[in-house]
Amino acid sequence: MYTRIIFCFLSVFLFCAVPAQTYEIRYVSSYNGKVQTDQPSPVIWVNEKENFILNTTIKEQKSTYPFEIIKIEKPSNTVISYAFLKPENIISSSDPQSVGKQAFELTDETKKILGYSCKKAITKVNSNTIEIWYTQDLKLKGGPSVLGQDLGLVLEVERNKNSLITAASIKKIKNTGIDKIINAPVQSTDQLGYKDLLWKSRFTTLNVFDQEIINFSDTSRSDATIKRYANGTIILKKISFPAITEGENIFAELKQQSNGDAYDRTGTVFFIPQDKTLSFFDGLEKGAKVLPAFDNGNGKLYYGVTATDHYSPAVEMMRFFTPFGIQHFNHIQLKNKNWHTVNPYRQDITELKPFLSGKELWIGAFIGNYDKGGHKISLEITIHKSDQAVHKNNMAVPLFNTLNIMEMAGQDYSTMFNRENGLWVDFTVKKDIKNARLRYITTGHGGWENGDEFVPKINSVSLDGKAIFSFIPWRTDCGSYRLYNPASGNFQDGLSSSDLSRSNWCPGTVTNPDFIPLGDLKAGKHTIQIKIPLAPTEGTSFSSWNVSGVLLGTE
Repeated sequence: MYTRIIFCFLSVFLFCAVPAQTYEIRYVSSYNGKVQTDQPSPVIWVNEKENFILNTTIKEQKSTYPFEIIKIEKPSNTVISYAFLKPENIISSSDPQSVGKQAFELTDETKKILGYSCKKAITKVNSNTIEIWYTQDLKLKGGPSVLGQDLGLVLEVERNKNSLITAASIKKIKNTGIDKIINAPVQSTDQLGYKDLLWKSRFTTLNVFDQEIINFSDTSRSDATIKRYANGTIILKKISFPAITEGENIFAELKQQSNGDAYDRTGTVFFIPQDKTLSFFDGLEKGAKVLPAFDNGNGKLYYGVTATDHYSPAVEMMRFFTPFGIQHFNHIQLKNKNWHTVNPYRQDITELKPFLSGKELWIGAFIGNYDKGGHKISLEITIHKSDQAVHKNNMAVPLFNTLNIMEMAGQDYSTMFNRENGLWVDFTVKKDIKNARLRYITTGHGGWENGDEFVPKINSVSLDGKAIFSFIPWRTDCGSYRLYNPASGNFQDGLSSSDLSRSNWCPGTVTNPDFIPLGDLKAGKHTIQIKIPLAPTEGTSFSSWNVSGVLLGTE
């Protein structure tokens, strides 16, 4: 009888034990003494077995994707990260080492927070000084980040004396409701894979080209996805863009390697406006001479370079220059030169949003080369939500583009600047435009030591016959890119060819646009004119200037 009673008592004690008490701590964030009301408050759930780190919007299941919840399992202090990429898509990664990695300086300073006695510990993270106030009164360990999880219950974290997270309330709760939040199958991955998938889920990626060859070969052929023109020196693909809001930024990222060509070459990433009866696509399909010809009286005709009432030229997203033989020629050895294996080019192109938002467009890439191996490229366009609105233009009009993208199909070099009147384009503005700007890209080419590639030249811009801007486009930092240029020639003076300063470009760089203010433009006809004093031809050596221009502004 007594044995049976004792057994039942032990059964209740062992199998019906009261679950660990859970506390919910809510924090308030502030910066320079001002409470941050535009972001959710940090929240933690803490008990003897596990901690969860989240925020108020996640707790209320109102958070937008992606978002994260951090779990700390005790007593192992294993950190499990959960990333909610989108509905029904949850990934996780485990790290048993995070909590014990950080070293702290324990101080004798004390203060009270919410009535609890706290001690201060100090640590450094990436040159940031972090001060942590923790209490041991509750016999619990946890905090609003992984830092200090093993010290006690962290009630305040201060970074660099200006950013503060402070506990605002502590209360007991019966149930966290975590099972209602983590309510779908979880896919485990390694830590690097987790970080990569979470990072990429924060923006939209449009994959344009993946390891595509741009070369010169009579065997180049289009397929169902990629169109190829000019003996393979131009590749083209149709891409659909989502609607892009005012608070989003757009980036183009190109990666390039030599696939046999050892030289520095002009390249461009472009799209083809098809808002008029004739487009650059017609020139690719039928030949450059179907496009409107620009004639400034120098005896040559330049096809497809200026806008007309019925034609818009190709718009440059990014102008780039290949280095001398990256990757393919990395076998060339020089002491203390560890060559890079891929050349990355990344550029903000948000100002082109009016062209791209909600549109389906032909996106192209060109590299001017006569090599059968040529070059290998990959191209992505990414769209990012942001509160940074540098470019607020809601309209964009292509005006001119003299880069001879169809060079290998007979399109002539831009030598029109050998006449004093240079290049001009007439255009009509249908509505008044505020804060008009010219997005201007310019690079000089050709000749040897006396050619415009290596001689500074003034670029002059006029609007309606009035000079508004002039400058000398010139790059003096080309030597910074030596490790991208394994096949660059070396001279007796100790310089490499890739070291030499050039007219607004270097082997292995992007050429940034200049944004030239035009003021407010009234509705009606206007004229933009570009003048550059072109070097004279020397034998078979001639100079040229690739310039492109897009009108930006707000209607």
